[in-house]
Amino acid sequence: MLNGSGVKIFAGTSHPELAEIIARRLGLPLAKAEVTKSGIGETNVRIAQSVREDDVYIINTGCAEVNTALMELCIMIHACKIASAKRITAVLPLFPYARQDKKDKSRAPITAKLVANMLQKSGCDHVILYAEPSAILYIRTHFNLNDVVIVSPDAGGAKRATSIADRLGVDFALFHKERKKANEVSRMVLVGQVKDKIAILVDDMADTCGTLCLAAQHLAEANVAKVYAIVTHGILSGNALTAVEESILEKLIVTNTLPQRENQAKCSKIEVIDIGAVLAEVIRRSHYGESVSKLFHEVPY
Repeated sequence: MLNGSGVKIFAGTSHPELAEIIARRLGLPLAKAEVTKSGIGETNVRIAQSVREDDVYIINTGCAEVNTALMELCIMIHACKIASAKRITAVLPLFPYARQDKKDKSRAPITAKLVANMLQKSGCDHVILYAEPSAILYIRTHFNLNDVVIVSPDAGGAKRATSIADRLGVDFALFHKERKKANEVSRMVLVGQVKDKIAILVDDMADTCGTLCLAAQHLAEANVAKVYAIVTHGILSGNALTAVEESILEKLIVTNTLPQRENQAKCSKIEVIDIGAVLAEVIRRSHYGESVSKLFHEVPY
């Protein structure tokens, strides 16, 4: 918990539920800010209390109307900056445009870099994006590690999956996939031993869930005992919920970086991990100048 002296926690409109969880964990009320829209859709922000010389944290995430949420965040940061806040940190469980982080074709923009520059120019000093310890804790407490193999659904996620496998001390496997076109997987090749194991697919985002469901099917054909999937950001667009419900997956476990209540009501296989405790602890450590990297090896309860 924080003593509240010199700290202000603000929430944007994109995910107020998560902001409340974090504030409650820290033992602080959310600071007062009014966010409204004009008749032509412009975002208006009014910071309703003093932030002079305060350590300010603004919680928003890249969901729903992502462009609106991003603009709202930049305006809130700027409002706090010109109100003489000492330090401003954006808490972004899902970074807007995170998937557009490299120039993967001719004349393609690197939009994630543009967003980072926008936040910096607005007056942001730090950005917090953190969820992995919660997934590791879930696996430790829900599975017998002797039976587990961590599986990456594609080569691009191999580094993430091997990091989790190493920390858990379990085996690792991956799929190499070939695409006919974007979002359409044509062929998947499994690399690694998975027979009679509990396979846990690990990924950063689940959008249409086509890759996850296809990987789960291939794992079943490779004679695994059961298949689960753990994903940081459950976007779950289009027919994703139907695909998951009808798939071989026992469960799709997602964090609450995005609101998931409606998805849980529509799909019985969705389970949610709360990352509020981890984000609250990161904020506490950041404020007091303690090590944040220590959280890579331990999870707050």
